[in-house]
Amino acid sequence: MSLATYRALRCFTTARRFLRERLTHAGWLVLGAAAIAAAVGLDTSRSMTFQAFTFLVALLGLAAAAAAFVRAKIVALRVLPRYATVGEVLEYRVSVTNCASSAMTGMGLVEHVSDARPSYEEWRAAREPDEARRNWLDRRAGYFRWQWLVERRRPRLGSEVTLPALAPGGAAEVKLCLTPCRRGRVELAGLTLTRTDPLGLVKGLVRIAAPATVTALPKRYRLPRFALPGTRRFQQGGVTLATSVGDSQEFVGLREYRPGDPLQKVHWKSFARTGKPIVKEFQDEFFERHALLLDTSTDRGEDAVFEEAVSIAASFVLAIDTQECLLDLLFVSGEVHTYTAGRGQMRAEHLLEILAGLAPSAPERFDLLANAVRASSHRLTSCIAVLLTWDEVRREFIEGLRRSGHEVRVLLVCPEGDTPVDLPVDVLVLRPGSIEQGLARLQ
Repeated sequence: MSLATYRALRCFTTARRFLRERLTHAGWLVLGAAAIAAAVGLDTSRSMTFQAFTFLVALLGLAAAAAAFVRAKIVALRVLPRYATVGEVLEYRVSVTNCASSAMTGMGLVEHVSDARPSYEEWRAAREPDEARRNWLDRRAGYFRWQWLVERRRPRLGSEVTLPALAPGGAAEVKLCLTPCRRGRVELAGLTLTRTDPLGLVKGLVRIAAPATVTALPKRYRLPRFALPGTRRFQQGGVTLATSVGDSQEFVGLREYRPGDPLQKVHWKSFARTGKPIVKEFQDEFFERHALLLDTSTDRGEDAVFEEAVSIAASFVLAIDTQECLLDLLFVSGEVHTYTAGRGQMRAEHLLEILAGLAPSAPERFDLLANAVRASSHRLTSCIAVLLTWDEVRREFIEGLRRSGHEVRVLLVCPEGDTPVDLPVDVLVLRPGSIEQGLARLQ
């Protein structure tokens, strides 16, 4: 994949976006008719079609010249929520004020998103989900990979909204909408005012800089009512970690500071009276702690299987009541990451934000995740494992957790026709496209 191909794709995408933003439906019809007339009228000695081509191109030129004189001076303010959800329509309000000295009529408003074209390194490193099924030329050219990257980075915008007539100083409020196509940050560059030329072929544009971002959370599924079995276990840190979760929150007494004690435990009044650091001591706590393990080790990139696995993990994050327990989210992203939600810790929304930016890891990195879970298994009550594949390493890991007395539920996300032959009967197999129906079998 050469740099010249990359630059050609950038130019092609720029030209296509330029035409999509400026041409109306009638303008596209005129442009198509002009292209046909140009193809048919190449031989001017045998056909007079070139005259139609000249006339149509002149129409488009006049319309473009008229649209270039569109002017407006407004102040626009969005009222955006903090979160959106992949695949769901996000509707928000925009307040528009006319700051010009003349009335503003016949204007439309549409969202303007940031440049979605990937960098050269991103384009070369990415892997389209269907790339393995494409022929050699398509893989070599990289057009479908480019198109996949652009479409998933750019949200689907709602239709253009017509603004009411605004007198000088007048204000109006309209509703716009967009639909995120992938999880992560949705970057909005600003708003665009449009006005169609008198011929109805070309739109004049006025850009309004108004950068903003929205976090698109992973899609979530409805889970059936289920109980996470297990008994309470000793948690290092006591009430400082558990707050009101557990059997007791009794204050035991004061003692001298020992290296490693957190500053939150320092009893400042005693420190001031004695001149030596004194810390508070609490009764150790016993409560439930569940681990949500997300397997990110894959060589297929962010395909449908990986995205569904992230959505399943997000569904469990919302379904587990962290008012009465703690939930550890573990995954590999370069290294092992562990995030805890519950009383006194992170909120479930924060875990969803983390999942929104998650990327796949190398296939051989699952051992890191397994070792991290084993190291903290003495604190865990149960484990929910969302896996992308099934092999001997994962089998030994799951069996080892069960031998140590932990309740383990395993969910395997795999495409149709790719089910391992030696899969245990207690592993719940989920297929992309029918995840919610599969989760209904969860007990």
